[in-house]
Amino acid sequence: MIVRREEDIRLAVDGGTPVREKLLPYGRQTIDDDDVAAVVEVLRSDWLTTGPKVGEFEEAFAETVVAPHAVAFSSGTAALHGAMFAADVGPEDEVVTSPLTFCSTANTVLFQGGSPVFADISQDTMCLDPDLAGRALSRRTRALLPVDYAGHPADLRAFRELADRRGLLLIEDACHALGADFGGRPVGSIADLTVFSFHPVKHLTTAEGGMVTTADPELARRMRMFRSHGIDSDPRQRQRAGQWHYEMTELGLNYRLPDLLCALGLSQLPRLGANIARRREIAAVYGDRLADIPGLELPVVRPDVDPAWHLYAVRVDGIEREAVFRALRAEGIGVNVHYVPVHLHPYYRRRFGYAGGEFPVAEAAYESLISLPMFHGMTDGDVYDVVQAVRKVVTHYTGAAA
Repeated sequence: MIVRREEDIRLAVDGGTPVREKLLPYGRQTIDDDDVAAVVEVLRSDWLTTGPKVGEFEEAFAETVVAPHAVAFSSGTAALHGAMFAADVGPEDEVVTSPLTFCSTANTVLFQGGSPVFADISQDTMCLDPDLAGRALSRRTRALLPVDYAGHPADLRAFRELADRRGLLLIEDACHALGADFGGRPVGSIADLTVFSFHPVKHLTTAEGGMVTTADPELARRMRMFRSHGIDSDPRQRQRAGQWHYEMTELGLNYRLPDLLCALGLSQLPRLGANIARRREIAAVYGDRLADIPGLELPVVRPDVDPAWHLYAVRVDGIEREAVFRALRAEGIGVNVHYVPVHLHPYYRRRFGYAGGEFPVAEAAYESLISLPMFHGMTDGDVYDVVQAVRKVVTHYTGAAA
């Protein structure tokens, strides 16, 4: 039980003493001296991009997630786009996905001329509901695109069965889920294409970057070509062969992840297990210390899943989310909200005519969601500051409501 002095009981937003003086962000990278040395080594080498570190990082990553092939990209968004290209998504195609995600999940379908089709989420995990996704299929559906919201894998067993039954590709947006397991298998080894992100708030970082894993060598080949302007060879291959000639066989983009950033990823990769373990420790403390607070709904973990905990997204019930958000920020806790449902963004409203109300579970979740700080560099003191602030703020508002 936390005992506070009388003058500290007032919320900081109302003039009380904040739990923390310096804002604790919701996510943050961790960089050590080995990471710096790895980057400096490449800076002093002959290859800053399209060199040997790219392949080394891809091979090490593929081994980590037990996938035959891994293809590096310049961002998670680029990786999603590469997966859509490899899947041959085009103007006549639809891809069924979740509205509760960052907009790039759906945007990359549009980049290929396809149409994203949303289906609502499951109430417990906030991942795409496989039954509702099944009802959204049409003769134009080319792929299923579930999102591993907050690091909890979607129901990959159900989606795998649905994809196989309907002859569809299963593309998993696992940008939140590096290090997660589903049914005893690592995420990255189940879907036809699995997409990861290495943004600084993720489980490891390359500053910006992404990766797609697959068991299909042809899909891997298409992605490698697409990320380099659609050209059928790379500069290092041509140098080794003593050739200058190249041919552009498809319309691609420059989505290459430089050696510089691959070196950072290679340096961080051996720490992935420890990073995930620390995130799970933090989630366990949150789950233990916040479970008894009325008006606060904690994340649900299904029995066959071990999440990666990119986010720790709680829901407030019977309290104005905006007030809780402002009060926690005033206490020095850098909470965030993930996400505005994609179909409610102005672009999607204009283009597709969404008015709100189409996906009630996702929309209701959005109205109540708050992401607490969750990153592997958090100290025990940081974690308990979050617990203290959440207890202070939420009990204040539930008491006021009563």
